[in-house]
Amino acid sequence: MRIPDIELANISRFRGEQMGAAMLFIILFHVGLPRWDMFFGLRRMGNIGVDIFLFLSGIGLWFAWMKRPDWKHFFRRRYLRIYPAWLIMACLYYIPRFHGGDLMAWIDLIGDITINWDFWLHDELTFWYIPATMMLYLFAPAYMELIKRHPIYRWLPVVMVMWCILVQWVTPIHHAVGHLEIFWSRVPIFFIGINMGEMVRRKDQLDGTGVWMIFIMFVMAFASSVFLEQVRHGEFPLFIERMLYIPLTVTTILILNRLFRRTPAWFNGCFRFVGALSLECYLIHIHFVLDYIPKAWTYWPTFFVCLFVTLPLAWVLSKVAGWLSEVLAKLIPESTPDTSVTTK
Repeated sequence: MRIPDIELANISRFRGEQMGAAMLFIILFHVGLPRWDMFFGLRRMGNIGVDIFLFLSGIGLWFAWMKRPDWKHFFRRRYLRIYPAWLIMACLYYIPRFHGGDLMAWIDLIGDITINWDFWLHDELTFWYIPATMMLYLFAPAYMELIKRHPIYRWLPVVMVMWCILVQWVTPIHHAVGHLEIFWSRVPIFFIGINMGEMVRRKDQLDGTGVWMIFIMFVMAFASSVFLEQVRHGEFPLFIERMLYIPLTVTTILILNRLFRRTPAWFNGCFRFVGALSLECYLIHIHFVLDYIPKAWTYWPTFFVCLFVTLPLAWVLSKVAGWLSEVLAKLIPESTPDTSVTTK
């Protein structure tokens, strides 16, 4: 029997469900578990949700750029989606913890609220994914224009992987920027997502027999990552595992697509609902929910309580942030699209 072709358009079709799955993976990762637990290595794998977010984000950016390659429109749309929610939650987190002080203390507070600059300076990981994403957005339009004009530069993610190796083991570079390993090791998958955007947009199909290669890559990356976390946690540079996350992310998404094609509408709808609130869930679930759940609780009750408390709070945040976005949008004029040139 012939194996159906792999439809890359399903990456876009089930994007909401994928985002929801990624958010659930991240919550599972953040719920504490003892090192000796047999589930520890698998639970540690939840941080692949970040890679899934970045990969799907890269594909989405390519769609948006091909539809309207306008720098001002791009930045306006992207940051009005992310920044208001970030600003609200950063204020709620940092201001109550501020106890006054000299001028530098105030500068530090403003820096943390605006861009989480202690992440960039000292690897302070509170909400680190949001400033990291905003930084990647800064470079995305230039990269997308570059690969449109000179497709050879689609190989740049290989250079980014090489950079991760330099950051880890070339001593002067490591001393300068090694504290940002969690950022550098996620850069390649974001730009790989942009690279795949055109294949998804064209609705390309892969030979169905390739499912065996996808399965082999998934098993190799997944099994080795679980082993590293379960048996050798703390004994290897984390970027090594995150390089395994690159093929694991792509194959996981392709496998989940086949799952979501067969699951009932209500099931997919639940994942889409979580995916639609993924930004807000990320900002809320650790420091505003999980930190207040008793540590004596076991793993799964903690996870489900965290999820069911986070979701309504995330919905409220999305409404407030949406209102703030509308206010800011009126202060930032929209660019007028250039209709003199037709984009092919």
